[in-house]
Amino acid sequence: MGTLYDKIVKGGLAILLDPDKESQVDFDAIVANGQQAGASMFLVGGSLVSKPLDSFVNNLKGKTLLPVVLFPGSAMQFTPVADGILFLSLISGRNPDFLIGHHVTVAPMVKQSGIEVIPTGYILIDGGAPTSVQYMSQTMPIPASKPDIAVATAIAGELLGLKAIYLEAGSGAKNEVPAKVIEAVRKAISVPLIVGGGIRSKQQFTDALSAGANLVVVGNGLETNPRMFG
Repeated sequence: MGTLYDKIVKGGLAILLDPDKESQVDFDAIVANGQQAGASMFLVGGSLVSKPLDSFVNNLKGKTLLPVVLFPGSAMQFTPVADGILFLSLISGRNPDFLIGHHVTVAPMVKQSGIEVIPTGYILIDGGAPTSVQYMSQTMPIPASKPDIAVATAIAGELLGLKAIYLEAGSGAKNEVPAKVIEAVRKAISVPLIVGGGIRSKQQFTDALSAGANLVVVGNGLETNPRMFG
């Protein structure tokens, strides 16, 4: 794997930006604060993105030297101007479109682009409220009280050859992924572990790292408090 993968292994903070919120959120403050806080990368994407990604990614790259990585909610959310892509397979669900369908549609363009591809097993964990990703993917999250199911799913993803596992409570989740789930999955797999959703404070970020996450993704928390990290 390449340099972006190395950054995920090393871990820390990743900041998620949803292009559709550009007119509602102070992205300049978020970018500045994220860089000051030592973020490893910026992720770009969302469950439903209606804006062209080329201009958004180019504008973001004009504000930061950090890698800009696609976090796609569908095959439409691709641009070759990004530095890389989390090639997400929703392995906690049984919707074939999000397991492999969207991937087939966009695969030739991704390969031709030459950007770094990180095959990632995407696992939804119940965050205490319905989320956009749950609705758009038409899949049920794994109950937060059932870490054994999350563990078995993560192991299956690793055995299938996926290079990272992403535990997701969902954008705007009421609760973050519980520490016991993070700890259990971390002990069961050897690939990097990414955790996101429901993280609204620096303490929650630190707790997720302490529980075993390599990379912790913060999105909505910084939208409401752009200076969350100082």
